[in-house]
Order: sequence, then structure tokens, then C-alpha cells
Amino acid sequence: MLTAASNLHFEQAAQYRDQLKAIERIVAKQKVISAANTDQDVIAFAREQGDACVQIFFIRHGKLIGREYFLLDGTEGEPDEGILRDFLTQFYDEAAYIPREVLLPSEVSEAKVIEEWLHHKRSQKVTIHVPQRGKKRELVEMAARNAADTLATLRQQWASDRSRHVTAMTELQEALSLPKPPARIECYDISHTQGKYPVASMVVFVQGAPSKKDYRRFNIQTVANDDYGAMKETLTRRFQRYVDMQEGRQNPTEAAMLQVGQAKPDTAFAILPDLLIVDGGKGQLAMAMDVLKQFDLFHVVPVVGLAKQEEELFAPGSTQSVMLDRRSEALYLVQRVRDEAHRFANTSHRQRRGKAGTASILDSIPGVGPKRRKALLERFGSLEGIRKATAEELATTPGVPLEVAHAIKAGLD
Repeated sequence: MLTAASNLHFEQAAQYRDQLKAIERIVAKQKVISAANTDQDVIAFAREQGDACVQIFFIRHGKLIGREYFLLDGTEGEPDEGILRDFLTQFYDEAAYIPREVLLPSEVSEAKVIEEWLHHKRSQKVTIHVPQRGKKRELVEMAARNAADTLATLRQQWASDRSRHVTAMTELQEALSLPKPPARIECYDISHTQGKYPVASMVVFVQGAPSKKDYRRFNIQTVANDDYGAMKETLTRRFQRYVDMQEGRQNPTEAAMLQVGQAKPDTAFAILPDLLIVDGGKGQLAMAMDVLKQFDLFHVVPVVGLAKQEEELFAPGSTQSVMLDRRSEALYLVQRVRDEAHRFANTSHRQRRGKAGTASILDSIPGVGPKRRKALLERFGSLEGIRKATAEELATTPGVPLEVAHAIKAGLD
């Protein structure tokens, strides 16, 4: 607030002042109910032109102890419910602590399944709640306002300082000893549910900004529950398309669509990246190196693997990882690229799983495969019939033991 005022940005300073006052009011209110041992995360978000900012308030023992925001790229065309659901699963998959209650601005599909998943991670009951009135609703609305303010500020900062893009690319060039600044970056990630419906994402950043028209998804066809094999298939298909386009060839599907005037040549594969990032560290890097060697591109396309834990970058032929400065624009750019690849992979996987309908819901439950799924549907007629049955009734299905029946109830109730 003081910085904005000293820079003569009085309207922005006033917004910060109002936010601080609002937080103080909320904290004061929460102190009154601290005896209730309130343990909550409050989540809301705002979106604008393909970007979304998620804001989380952390409330422990009735007090607001902190907050955090997450900026999501490439969300245009995605429904609010999908953005919220994907964020929940991604955030709590890596969260160090899970509260007893999560407050949301709106309903999400598969809320019961997510609750059960959180229950297992926390080892205690977790409730997902959409408050309609009262103090809880005030908290959600406040988080939404903070998300909107944060998103507006971040978009303004990123748009007004184009030099950050140049700085980020220059820092990456120096850190990775690249022949030139990576004007075109491609990043790949894999998403699946216990090996089922695997999908790979290809996201592209040009001059430091996402080029969404060049995003592509790959339904994995040759392997199951094998991230390394899935990455190898993905990159093989990507660079085979590059070679085909250089030699004037088209794949059969594209050729057929072009013949009837239903498509234009896909140029997303016609340009080689200045930097190829595979999410997954040394193992995925080895797969990428094999594919580049296969197409005689190993000395043409610079490639690195990104380890998830410490955000280390691994380059071919080097025993030491590259740790970008924690405050560098290069790290911020790599994080944006990585997060976008992860988001796009998860979204693509969810869409593929959704197309499978009932099968996808049952297959996501541990212990349920195609044979048991078929037997259950034959026995109870529909997903709703399975949901209404007791665990003991489910266990009367041939090939379904009682422990699997309990897992089905937990996953569907």
C-alpha cells in the first residue's frame, strides 16, 4: 500500500487499504469463534481473458493465519466448475496439510469422491461445503474479491513490463548454455488415473507468453501405467509430424480431412522448439534424448528435464542439476510453463475420462477393472443402482470381494 502511494498510484493504494481493513474485520470476527477450533481452507477464484487466479485463505483454530494465490493460464473455454475441480485435486495432491473443511464458491462434480480422497490423505473426515449465507459466505466472497484484485494486478504488471519476457529468456539461455534465447519453448506432461486414460499435453510458449493455438494433446495408445513409455510415444509422434511436414507428407487422418475441406494443415508441429522441457526429471529426460537421437535432432533441439520436488533442471551430459535463482524471471517462466503443461494434461485427461462415462467413474476406484465393472453393471443395471446398493449387496456380485465393495461405496457415496 505504501509503495503504491509513493509511486502516486493512489487508487491502487486505496484498494490495498480496503483489503487490509477487510482482512482485519474478518480476523476479528473469527477470533470470536476460535473456541470452536475452526479448521478451514477458503477457496475462490477470478478469471479474465484466459487467465484465472485462485485465492486460498488458511484458517486454523478460528484465526486467519495466511493466504496464498495461484495464477492459472489457458483457462478460456473451461467452465468454472472444471477449473475449481482441477485445482482442488492438484493443490491437495501436494499440500502438506489438509483441513477438516474446505469452503468453495460453487459446487463441483465428484465432490463426494474428492472428499473421500481427502479423507484418506488426512486420515480424518473432510467436508467440502458451499456456504450460502453467514460468516462462511462472507469469507468466500472476500477470497473472491482478493482473487480479482490479485489477477488484475498481475496482469497489469506482466503486460506493462515486456522486458521481463526478454530477461527470462536471457537468463534461461545463460543458465542452460543455450545457443540463443529460447523464443519458443515446448513442455510435455503426462496425466492418467491409475494408468487409465493416459493423456499427454504439449504446451507452447512464444516470446515468454503462452501460444494456446499451438497447444496439442495426445491420447496415449501404446502403453498403460508407464509414464516413461507415454512420454516416448508422445515425443515420437510429435517429431514424426515434424519430419513428415518437412518432407511434404501428411498423416492419413489429416490427409482425409484436408481432402474434404474439413481442416487446414496443422502447423503447430512445423517449427522446432528452442527449448524442450519434459516434466519428470532424469527418467523423462532419457526418453526425450532417445527420441531426439532417433530423428537426428539431438544436437538441434536443446532439452532439459524438470524435477518436481526442488524444481531442478537436468541437462544431457551433466551430472549436476541447474538450480535457477529463486527470484529470477527465468524460474518464474519455467514454473508458468510447467504449471500450464500440468493443467492442460489434467484437463485433457478429465475430458477423455468423461467421455468414457460410467466406466471412468468405476475404473477410478481401486480394485475395479473392466471385468468387475461389467459384472457390477450387469448385476445392478446402472451406476445409480450400484450407488444405492450396500457393500454387502455389492459383494454378492461374482468376483467382487467385500473389501472392494467397501472401496466402491467410499468412492461413490
